[in-house]
Amino acid sequence: MSEVKSRTLAMGESEAVVGRASMFAPFAAGTLKAAESHDELVLLTADLGKYTDTADFRHKHPQRFFNVGMAEQSLVMTAAGLSKVGKVAYCTTYGTFATRRAYDFLAIACAHSEENVKMFAGNPGLASGYGGTHQANEDLALMRSIPNMTVLDPCDATEMMQIAAMAADIPGTVYCRLLRAHVPVVFDPATHRVRIGKGHVTGAGADVGFVSTGSMTERVLDARDALARQGVASSVFHTASIKPFDAQGLVEFAASVKRLVVCENHVASGGLATLAIDALYEAGLHRPLLKIAIPDQFTECGSHAWLLDKYGLSTARIVERVGAWLR
Repeated sequence: MSEVKSRTLAMGESEAVVGRASMFAPFAAGTLKAAESHDELVLLTADLGKYTDTADFRHKHPQRFFNVGMAEQSLVMTAAGLSKVGKVAYCTTYGTFATRRAYDFLAIACAHSEENVKMFAGNPGLASGYGGTHQANEDLALMRSIPNMTVLDPCDATEMMQIAAMAADIPGTVYCRLLRAHVPVVFDPATHRVRIGKGHVTGAGADVGFVSTGSMTERVLDARDALARQGVASSVFHTASIKPFDAQGLVEFAASVKRLVVCENHVASGGLATLAIDALYEAGLHRPLLKIAIPDQFTECGSHAWLLDKYGLSTARIVERVGAWLR
């Protein structure tokens, strides 16, 4: 493992974006855009507004902003009640609190009744440096198991802003991983569009096909470039849409490559790798497949870079693992 500084950031502090353009608070920009055409849109938080980019909305629409306090179950139930009287309820908190503490409430009060509740959950996976209590490493598996639930994992500022802007028009309950503060711009906002239920293919290399979601796509694209310098031709199937999932698109992509590498900022069970394997099995298509994901354990505290390197999710570790796998 390479030497990476392990300082854990202070609460609310964000990682610096190095070597790539970034945007501050894309969720706020997208939510304000949605609010322009949806007078019924309200925004709620559970005492984490400062850390989930709600300030701009609160300042512009103070009568449409609610802080329910440090009570995630109350957050979800209040949102469900507001939906029942015609509101579109955007919610923000950390992913661990939204899923582990309020799972039943999201499942029954929201998804079961097809309520217009949109949960934006911060600190997904190893985005948090605060260890197992604050790292939502299994949230996608939990949320995609709920019927009537749309589950999204944006890659960058472009996708985060677009999803926040469109979520009010997505029917029913939505769970979206929240990318906050300074967020890298990976996809060109002038040309890239998030499509619910559809993947996005980059490149045409056939030696390796990367399948990725969320923030891992940034590292996969960098790994693709590094592997190209080693003579390995690869392409990338990125999906921000976990549920619904583009199984047909994944199978078509897999048919065009020799091997598959699935990369996700999530445990290897129940997330993207499981979706990919299920799609291949049902299609009768066989490809060697390498999983790069968070291991089945409670992960440690540390800086974002240190955690990614320790658990094999950094660009350097992806290149290392794929190179060893191909030899």
